[in-house]
Amino acid sequence: MLKKAEKPENVQPAAKRKLTRAERKQIEAIIRQAKGDGKPHTVQDSIPFRNLYPDGLCRLDDRLFSKTIAYEDVNYRLAGPDDQRDIFERLCDFYNGYDPSIGVQMTLSSRHEDKNGNLFGMDAQSDALDDMRVEASGILQIQYERGNNGFVKRKYVTLTIEAENLPAARARFSRIEADTLNRFKVMGAGARVLDGKERLALLHGLLHPEGGQFAFEWDWLPASGLSVKDFITPSSFEFGETRRFRIGEMYGAVSFLQILAPEIQDRILTDFMDVEGNLLVTMHVRGINQNEAIKMVKRKITDLDAMKIQEQKKAARSGYDLDILPSDLSTYGGAAKNLLQDLQSRNERMFNMTFLMLHLAPTKQKLEIAVSQSASVAQTHNCILTRLDFQQEDGLMSSLPLGLNRIKIERSLTTSALAVFVPFVTQELFMGGNAMYYGLNALSNNMILLDRKQSRCPNGLVFGTPGSGKSMSCKREITYVMLTTKDNVIICDPEDEYSPLVNRLGGQVIRLSPNSRDYVNPLDINLNYSEEENPLALKSDFVLSFCELIMGSKTGLEAIEKTVIDRAVQIIYQPYFADPRPENMPVLGDLLDALMAQGIPEAERVAQALDLYVNGSLNFFNHRTTVDIRNRLVCFDIKGLGKNLKKPGMLIVQDAVWNTVTVNRSIGRATWYFVDEFHLLLKEEQTAAYSAEVWKRFRKWGGVPTGATQNPKDLLSSPEIENILENSDFIYLLNLSAGDRKLMTERLNISTEQLAYVTNADPGSGLLFFQNVILPFRDEFPKDTELYKLLTTKPSEVTHDGESG
Repeated sequence: MLKKAEKPENVQPAAKRKLTRAERKQIEAIIRQAKGDGKPHTVQDSIPFRNLYPDGLCRLDDRLFSKTIAYEDVNYRLAGPDDQRDIFERLCDFYNGYDPSIGVQMTLSSRHEDKNGNLFGMDAQSDALDDMRVEASGILQIQYERGNNGFVKRKYVTLTIEAENLPAARARFSRIEADTLNRFKVMGAGARVLDGKERLALLHGLLHPEGGQFAFEWDWLPASGLSVKDFITPSSFEFGETRRFRIGEMYGAVSFLQILAPEIQDRILTDFMDVEGNLLVTMHVRGINQNEAIKMVKRKITDLDAMKIQEQKKAARSGYDLDILPSDLSTYGGAAKNLLQDLQSRNERMFNMTFLMLHLAPTKQKLEIAVSQSASVAQTHNCILTRLDFQQEDGLMSSLPLGLNRIKIERSLTTSALAVFVPFVTQELFMGGNAMYYGLNALSNNMILLDRKQSRCPNGLVFGTPGSGKSMSCKREITYVMLTTKDNVIICDPEDEYSPLVNRLGGQVIRLSPNSRDYVNPLDINLNYSEEENPLALKSDFVLSFCELIMGSKTGLEAIEKTVIDRAVQIIYQPYFADPRPENMPVLGDLLDALMAQGIPEAERVAQALDLYVNGSLNFFNHRTTVDIRNRLVCFDIKGLGKNLKKPGMLIVQDAVWNTVTVNRSIGRATWYFVDEFHLLLKEEQTAAYSAEVWKRFRKWGGVPTGATQNPKDLLSSPEIENILENSDFIYLLNLSAGDRKLMTERLNISTEQLAYVTNADPGSGLLFFQNVILPFRDEFPKDTELYKLLTTKPSEVTHDGESG
């Protein structure tokens, strides 16, 4: 049994000894070390959030939560005055939609992203095109470096709320997210909520400005024992200096914007983002209770009135006129009364805003240059960019898109004054995956990379006057499809412009003319020709269109004539479907015999029109296919058909394309179809109707058709153009004539500012429409390359080397 030690009798306790000053300091140091000094001593400790969850919700502390939404740009600079005013008003509604309990952090990022040929999908494939891939990759790298030297701009909004717990935060954010996405939609900007992994990737990129691969999976956490912070932290933070810091191997500095000007121009953010360098612009915005804001302004007015009375008393004592007051007092008094009126009678609210700018650079000298450039921009707008002395760490953490503001330097602004900081500049198209190059953004100089196959309707149209670059743009796209994908490409070439390129790319040129021995059977069919059980449903439409075209009737086929043709189609394909061998494939002669066998005048009338193509001088259409159209790249040269035969020739090519589309669909491969002089197909009712039907069906079958024409007037006059335009998410406008500009303005709702880019435009310049994005573009292709010589259509530059006969 343990007992207490007994105290010896008659022993006095020792007297307390007084500690020396050195001993006290030593003991205090030990206690401080044990307790900690309350400051972060690891990189993880510096990053101010507790946890981040897979749905993107971030817990900052016990009651504070945030979510981040990435949003796309809007062409504010290219919009007309009315459209700009509309965007501005909707931006005012955007801010007014958040009550004082919601913090709003706008983040605009400009980061340098080193890219190589992999960005353009130009990896070597050990085939005959690898040398072209090397050259094309080099050309694209040059174009990429022209565009802001690889600086990519992105935009985010981070919303912060208080909540009792996680479920309560998620419940409230579900409504806030939906409202925010809808507000962006109204402004014409696409937006999406970032999930947890995307937010971590964003933070990783900002915290690793020198670059570095982000690797993270949620199921790694339990096994590794690490937190999410461990996957995004840089190698080190160093905040020893007053006016800058180090993050890894990079130097950084955070400054705040002092707004001195009574009015700010709406391009101030644009000017800041145009400064070259790694830059992060942050605006922390929080609303002020409306009643409190009105009381605050009234107090200011009262104070100003009291000052006015004091000045008048001084004037009376000195014998001056009482109306003579200091100019500042008069100015502020009038502004305060106008502000009170705005708050009480207009849709204005008050907000507190903190404006921060984070610059990053590899050296101290480059950092100071970057800060100086931004300071110059601020001066042009009558503002001052001031460095955050002794607050660099708090400034960095407040700049991260976490929704936390540690910098208490605020400026009160009304809704309209806040909305002047328009976060929209110009839209960009910089898609990943299998995106291909389509020029440089004429406003930002950034590359335009897009993947048409990702759109709702990948169908496209190309318009341009002769010499504007219409054919060259199609050739460029064909080349990139061949170099970067496994897709098939088919070309309908009415002017024999594509042969050199096709031969160089290892394609097959098929020449359709009375003198050629290249035969294509118009009645070719495969068992997957239609999505219905009976593949003859669509084939019969083609045969009807073909017969109607060759009969030349202005009123079209009569009902009985359609009946006899459809009956003949059903008969001639029976042997092939019973035994699908190539020798059983019907030809036009079989169709003629099936019509004559019916023994009625209507069938005989159709047969007489068809006889020219079976027994007459145009019987080259009455053969089974003799060329290999299974090549990845096939060009149908129909120049030799003559003016009257081009339309049926183009229709036959279109049906051959449909055959290829149906074959490729079964193996998951896309089929690109380029048809020049597309207006010829839409001039006749029969070919126009068939073209519109194909245009509608192509997107569901993996087809990517593109129609090009120098005669938009003829194209737009077709009754089927509405169906074509509604099913085309890609429109490439080059230089247009005055009459065509007027028509296109009405059809596509082009603004005056946008119209300037297709008026007297240089070759390769114009407007690009892709889904809901409209971009002005230009393309300066290097002329001292093999690729340029293959793409150009200028007579003095065209080469026919390697062209087959």
